[in-house]
Amino acid sequence: MPTATQSWVEEFVDVGGTRTQVLKGGSGSPLLVLHGAGGNPGWMPYHEALSEHFTVYAPSHPGYDHTARPSWVSTMTDVAHFYLGFMRVLGLERPAIMGFSMGGWIAAEIAAMRSDRLRGLVLVDAVGIRPRGEPIAEVLMAPPQDVQKLAYYDLSQAPPEPTLTPEEQAVQWSNREMASRLCWKPYMHNPNSRSTYGSSGSPRLSSGGGRIASSPSNAGTCTMKFCRARRCT
Repeated sequence: MPTATQSWVEEFVDVGGTRTQVLKGGSGSPLLVLHGAGGNPGWMPYHEALSEHFTVYAPSHPGYDHTARPSWVSTMTDVAHFYLGFMRVLGLERPAIMGFSMGGWIAAEIAAMRSDRLRGLVLVDAVGIRPRGEPIAEVLMAPPQDVQKLAYYDLSQAPPEPTLTPEEQAVQWSNREMASRLCWKPYMHNPNSRSTYGSSGSPRLSSGGGRIASSPSNAGTCTMKFCRARRCT
């Protein structure tokens, strides 16, 4: 439950029979923020900063955290269809979407399907493209401490590993299981990305947080390149 000073709320909405967790805060035009493969990090300082300008919706993907796992969701295309339904249920008219890592891949899939329903697209360290000649590190089966070493080029900037309760550990491993379901074959990319994302017509911005060991350093650039097309108005 929110406290007297908390600026956001946690809600649960029904999306095609799937009970879906969403954090919501702020005011203004809608901004849908999609988390990465590790799960919903909760309401972070960047959510708070964005909520000063937008109504921020930060859902947990199907099968993640406290969102139910529908049996029909097993690919990124399925997740994109799920979020089109999410947008309909909440009545979001042409939201902007900001996606981090795997969330950027989902955002690109949504834009490729229905760019007419989006105001804009922001991809932050997005996966989904496999650049030629550079491998993508395996992170789904690696221990959490190894994943952290891969995720941060400068380990001095990495937060300390949290102490998790048994319940939180169960959620973490469940999130990994769902990430494996969505990203394992093909691993962390859409093999048809060059044709799929070239049809996106939403205004877009691609951002990278520096060189990240788990994903090729030019993955964000490639995502931007293949999403480039006409601008929607």
